[in-house]
Amino acid sequence: MQLNREDSRELLKGNDVLYIYHNRIDHTGDKMHSEGQAFEAAEQTLDDLIRLIKKLTAANANNLLITADHGFIYQNRELDESDFLGDAVSGDDIRYRDRRFVLGKGLSASPAFHHFSSEQLGLDGDMEVQIPKSINRLRLKGSGSRFVHGGASLQEVVIPVLKVNKKRQSDVSAVEVDILRGASSVITSGQLAVTLYQSGPVTEKVQPRHLRAGIYTQSGELISDSHELSFDLTSENPRERELQVRFVLSRKADEANGQEVFLKLEEQHAGTSHYKEYKSLRYLMRRSFTSDFDF
Repeated sequence: MQLNREDSRELLKGNDVLYIYHNRIDHTGDKMHSEGQAFEAAEQTLDDLIRLIKKLTAANANNLLITADHGFIYQNRELDESDFLGDAVSGDDIRYRDRRFVLGKGLSASPAFHHFSSEQLGLDGDMEVQIPKSINRLRLKGSGSRFVHGGASLQEVVIPVLKVNKKRQSDVSAVEVDILRGASSVITSGQLAVTLYQSGPVTEKVQPRHLRAGIYTQSGELISDSHELSFDLTSENPRERELQVRFVLSRKADEANGQEVFLKLEEQHAGTSHYKEYKSLRYLMRRSFTSDFDF
């Protein structure tokens, strides 16, 4: 985390795979004096991972795989006597015992344990494994018991696997188009003249934008003629990038008198016949008579 961007990029250039190990949760939860801070450790770990992902992707790491070696059980209270296993661990040769499992040879069978042979677990040798049923703990001196792992509960064995893929974002975009409202937001005749403004010139990295324009009711019904417009002007002069458009209302517009209507600019979904709204402007229809231009 201390490397700057250039050093991080050099590290990535020199290695096909980087393995980063984070141990805050186990380091906190496995100690008796700090196991009560397991939730805080988990929150801090998520923050650490987010910062780490941002740092790696900024250094041009493209494919990240985030996972855990195990889950854990945590109880945010002091344990009751019933949370511990009553049966004692016994056997010919107990090699290792933890709060959630036992390794050994000739382990004594008990209804309180799941018992596995090496063969059942796909391992070589003759080692046996016992795991307490449910979420009960084995007593272990000098060790905390609220934060445990190593057993066979879903909380312990199901782990997350997150894939992060950073794709290079193109710096090519479509030119922006604005609707310049006139002095009034009220439509009083059978026509509406509007100025549309292309915000900048079309260049190699700023591509033309193609829009469909019309006036619509609140229910989405077209009540004017429709215009197919291309904004592909290359002039540096802002005034030369203004486009005057005149909309002629249809007879259906009479039904919208006294209501709000919308001038909509719509853009076609690539490769389809469907359109999505790009921008819109609200008007109030207030006509006192029907225009001769209605169609």
